[in-house]
Amino acid sequence: MSPNKIVAQMLQNDFFSKWLGIKVIKVTAGYCKLKCKVKKDTLNGFGIAHGGFTYSIADRALAFASNSNGIKSLSVETSISHVKKIKENDLVIVEAKLLNENSKFGYYEAKLTCKKEIIALFKGTVFKTENKW
Repeated sequence: MSPNKIVAQMLQNDFFSKWLGIKVIKVTAGYCKLKCKVKKDTLNGFGIAHGGFTYSIADRALAFASNSNGIKSLSVETSISHVKKIKENDLVIVEAKLLNENSKFGYYEAKLTCKKEIIALFKGTVFKTENKW
């Protein structure tokens, strides 16, 4: 199954991604680029995007990139560093890519940008199951 078909299938019942408004820009084996606009209901009490918003869109990019290789994969460890605040209506671009892999695990990195500036850095490790798409 092609990377685009895999991600389309993943999105069919992904109501959280739909609620966030995530749009897939590009997906290839081991790579995914998404965009998402900061909505009012993703803001925290300081009027800036909640860290859970950026974490969530990075996590979706990781899921799509890691599964685009044709093997069903699940995250086992992730982390994010927030380096710049973003506000309502800002457009966030997320690019997740495979850094290294072995027969059981894949190691990914995602960069989140807004207005061509890095706003967060995300790392993730996925477990590659024995199931294919």
